[in-house]
Parts: sequence; structure tokens; C-alpha cells
Amino acid sequence: MEYRREIDGLRAVAVLPVILFHAGFQFFGGGFVGVDVFFVISGYLITTILIHELEAGQFSILNFYERRARRILPALFLLLFACLPFAWLWLVPDDLKGFSQSLVAVTAFASNILFWEQSDYFDSSAEFKPLLHTWSLAVEEQFYLLFPLFLMLFWRRGQRLLLAVLVGTALASLGAAQWGVAREPSATFFLLPTRAWELAIGALCAYYMSRPGAGRHSQRTRELASLAGLGLIGTGIFAFSKYTPFPSVYALLPTVGAALIILFAVPSTTVGKILGSRLMVGVGLVSYSAYLWHQPILAFARHRSLDGPSPALMAALVVLTLVLAYLSWQFVEKPFRNRSRFGRQQIFAFAIAGSLLFFGIGMAGHKTNGMRSVKTTPQQEEVLRTVTASPERAACHTKGLEYRKPQDACAFNGPAGEWAVFGDSHAIELAHALAVQLNGRHQGVRQFSFSGCSPSYHRADTNPGCSDWTREAVDFIAADPHIKEVVVSYRIHSALFGDHEGIYPRLPDEFSDAKRDAIWASYKTILNRFASAGKHVTVVLQAPELPRQVDKLIRQADDPRTVDGVTTAWWRRRSAFVEQRLGELPAGVRILRPETLFCDAARCYAVKDGKALYFDDDHMSSYGAGLVAQQVVAAQARACQNGCSLESTAWTSTPSKSH
Repeated sequence: MEYRREIDGLRAVAVLPVILFHAGFQFFGGGFVGVDVFFVISGYLITTILIHELEAGQFSILNFYERRARRILPALFLLLFACLPFAWLWLVPDDLKGFSQSLVAVTAFASNILFWEQSDYFDSSAEFKPLLHTWSLAVEEQFYLLFPLFLMLFWRRGQRLLLAVLVGTALASLGAAQWGVAREPSATFFLLPTRAWELAIGALCAYYMSRPGAGRHSQRTRELASLAGLGLIGTGIFAFSKYTPFPSVYALLPTVGAALIILFAVPSTTVGKILGSRLMVGVGLVSYSAYLWHQPILAFARHRSLDGPSPALMAALVVLTLVLAYLSWQFVEKPFRNRSRFGRQQIFAFAIAGSLLFFGIGMAGHKTNGMRSVKTTPQQEEVLRTVTASPERAACHTKGLEYRKPQDACAFNGPAGEWAVFGDSHAIELAHALAVQLNGRHQGVRQFSFSGCSPSYHRADTNPGCSDWTREAVDFIAADPHIKEVVVSYRIHSALFGDHEGIYPRLPDEFSDAKRDAIWASYKTILNRFASAGKHVTVVLQAPELPRQVDKLIRQADDPRTVDGVTTAWWRRRSAFVEQRLGELPAGVRILRPETLFCDAARCYAVKDGKALYFDDDHMSSYGAGLVAQQVVAAQARACQNGCSLESTAWTSTPSKSH
């Protein structure tokens, strides 16, 4: 196979944005598309080799898997081995258990399935998973397991049939991705059936390039097409964000861009010269090792840094990644590819031994719940038992284009609830806790919540489905005569200013004033719609955020029964924009501040009186939400006219639920 420097340069274009995206540099908001470029490159290179061997009558499935083992396993096993001491020292039991599960999944090349079941790729919690990035290796290996067999089967039956089946499979996979991104976004992102079309694009490039006369294009065509390819990839890197539905037709930009470069970039073109430069080729050569090292380094830094790693530290870690990548390439990748140093039997023995070793370590960590009995004190264990979310969180919450219709909202304590709790994911625990408060009092509660959906009644939110759901749900609640009380709960500070960063974060200003004003105007519109419809409206402002996940704070505290969060002074600075504008809200709206329960004059707490107030770093726990729900019910009772009142009940009881 003829060596093409521009392909190694394209690897650099793929890996650097991925690393910078995971390092948190917002300019590279679509840096995750580098993985899609990798898929196209892999499909092209593997298919080129297979076609060459099939045409020469030299194809051997054993040789193919030997090459894959030489290419992938040595650097991967080195990375896994290097992670073990840091995982033991720095990960709390729950995280260590998750890491152990990922070790098992990596050895089975099934980590994409594991991470699909565990979390969304773009969740903030995903940043703390050291082996999250191995999902793409699993996709490729699953493809490599099936594709050679597919090619062998259809190669003997004619080129036209092979091409037709390959194109048909690619189109079906793309169609599944477009359909699934709205209905099953996590599965669509992680699993092979909705990623196969990207590898197939590379395979089709290889098939075309193998035909007689292929690649005979004019210099002008090569220039324009390769520049267009680089532009398409750049558009994805700099214009996309975590809210871009992906992979879908949007993924055509980086994948078609990569295909255009593969097909048209040659050393004489501008793109060929850029990608063929020593710097780009150098980064491309170490790109596999760089990809392997970057996520664990960044994830462990996030685990270790209480305040959150600074941009300067993250930049330094990116440099460290490239240094380790070079060492791994020079002293691990290259030697293991040398057949004179390591024969086939040695490679397969190494693969089996390494897989069994990491599988066994992973199973031990899983079975012991992350060595929980060793790493957790009885006092910590007692407090950790209160780190709980609503038991109906998964069943009653919604996100994506295929959202839960308002008429299908979860109803607690009876189907016709007099209370509605409306908002983003911060409304979930509050709805359940309020239902507990009102259980048996003939007061039903309905939950209307959409993940990460900021106020967007008359503005288009980039979160798919958010704006349509907001209008539909608000109008439904306003028109329902049974609903008398509406409780609105948003993570409004983040909606206006972005996520916090550490204990003393800067107040991020990632939005323009115009966008912030539009969000606030939509917030007021929602409240006005409820108030003008005759509803009694209670606004529960955002609870103070924590610098880290509450379970990590508990394990680091000298006394886990009382654990600090942020300073009250910082929280008030974080809240200044909202507090200054509360007077703009409709008259009669009740305003409740969780900080009055969670903070004193100096500190806002993560744990009080031995009970966790949160279940992560910003969502209230069932206990914390129960305290706030008591305030909501008490405020409604005080405001209730004609002498009506509501008796408070023990918030630890369980409400009944119907859909």
C-alpha cells in the first residue's frame, strides 16, 4: 500500500480538536467530530488493505486480526496499566467501580455499550470517566470483526453486488442515525449500527481508489475539492456544539470533508502540502497514542482538582499528552509492529494474557463495589446513604425531540393534579418531594421537566426539542382548569451565565447580553402566562452549586456529617443578576430561596446534620428537595385565602404515582 503523508496529516486534524474539546476549550465546541474523521480514515485504510489482499489472492483472516492486535493492544494495555495506581489513589468507590466496569468492557471491546447504558457523552459527569474515549475503539473493533467477513462473502459474488450492498448498508445506517438521534440519542451516538455509515464512507473511498483510472482529476478540481473538505471539517469543529444532534446528517460535514481530502488531496495541492508538513505528519503518527492518553490525563486531573483545573493546567496537560504519545509510539507501538521482534504467537499470547489480566482486575473492582469497604468509613457510609435522587427521575423526566407530551406527564397522588412543577432537571426532585408532602391530602402533583432546557417560550434554544416542549407544556398548564398551583424551578444561573467552575469560579460570560436578555425575557413570559391564567405561582430559585460531586466532598471531609460547599459570598455574587431583576416578575409570584435553608452567613453546605442536601454537584437530593418542598407548602398555606390550610406530613413517606 502506497504511503500517503496527507493521511497522517489528516489524523492530526482529527485528534487535536478531540483533545482540545475534552480539555474544555470552548472555541473547539465541535471538536468531537474528530472521531468521525477517524472513522472515515479507518474505513479507508482497512478496506484498501483488504481489497489489495483479495485481488492478490492473499487474504487471511488470521493475518488481519494479527495486524489489528499489533496496532491496537500494546499501547492500549500500557495506558490501562498506567491508569491503575491513579484510579486506586484518586477515585472514590463509586467512580472506582465505574472505572473497573470500563476495564472489563475495554477488554471485550464493548465499552461503547457500557457507556451507552451509563451516561450521555455530553453529560458533565462524562468528563470524569478516564476510559470514556474507548467507546470509539469498540466501534472500530466491532466493525473490524464483521467487515472482513462481509467483504469476503460479497467479493466472490461480483463487484456490482458488493457496491450495491455497501451503499445500501451505509444509507440504512445514516437513516437509522437520523431517526435515532431524536429518539435514542445516547444509543445513536455510541453504537455501531448508527456509526457504520461513517466507516462505510471510508470503505467506499477505498473501493473507488482501487478502480482503474481512479484519481485522474485536474489540479483545479483537486485544489477546490480538498479545500472544500478541509472547510467542511473546520465547520464541524468550530460551529457545532454539544447541542448539535449527533450523529445525524450533521455528521456528513466532517465525514464527507474527510472523504474529499482522501480522494483529492495530493502533495501538489494546498491541503496536501499543509497536511503533509512535518508537524502535521508528526502529530498524525502519534495520534493513536495521543487519543489514548488524553482522556485519562484530563479526567484524573478533574478528579484531583477541587477547584477544577485551570485553563493553563489543561493546556499543560495537552502538551503532556503529546509527549507521552510520542514516547508510547516510539517505544511501544513501533517495536510491537516489528514482526522480527515479536512473532504471531507472541502477539496473540500477549493479547490473551493482557485481556485476562485487566478483565480480572476490572471484575474485582466491580464485585467489591470499587473496594468500598476498604475506602469508606462507617460515618461516610451513613451520610452517603442520603445521597439519593428522586426514584422517579428516569421514568418521569424527558429530553430530546421525542419528548414526553404534557398530557402524559407523570402525576403523583392521583391523575388530576392541582399542583404542577415545571422547569428543567431541577424540577424533578422538587416534584417528587412536593408529592410526598401532599400525599393523602387530596393534593395531586404533576411533573413537567425537560433536561437542560432553559427558559425558551419565545426563543429558539439549541437544545433539541426544548423550545417546542416549553411552549406546549406552558400552554397546557395555563389552559388546564384543574391546576391551581404552579411551582417553577430552573437552574437559572447556569442558563444565564453557564456552568460554574470550582469553588471560586469566575462568573462565566459565555453568552452575549442579547442572548441573556432573551433568556430572561422568556423566563418572565413563562411566569406571566401562568399568572395571567389565574394560577398561583411559586418560583423556587436555584440552590447553591457545589464545587464537586457531593460524594467526593463527603469522602474528603474531616467530619462527613457537616460538609462545606461554596462560600455564601460567592453564591451571592453568582446570584446577583437574578436578584437584581426579581422585581420584574409578575405581581403576586412567591419567591423561595433554597439558600435560606442551605447556607449560613459564611458557608453554603453540601451536608447538614448528617444528611446530604444534593445528589451530585447542583441537583438537590431527595432530602434537600424535601426541605424546600416544606417551604413551598408552608408558603401556599400562608397565602391561602378563606382560612384554608394544608397540614405538613412527614416528607420521608412515599407518594403514589400514575402516568
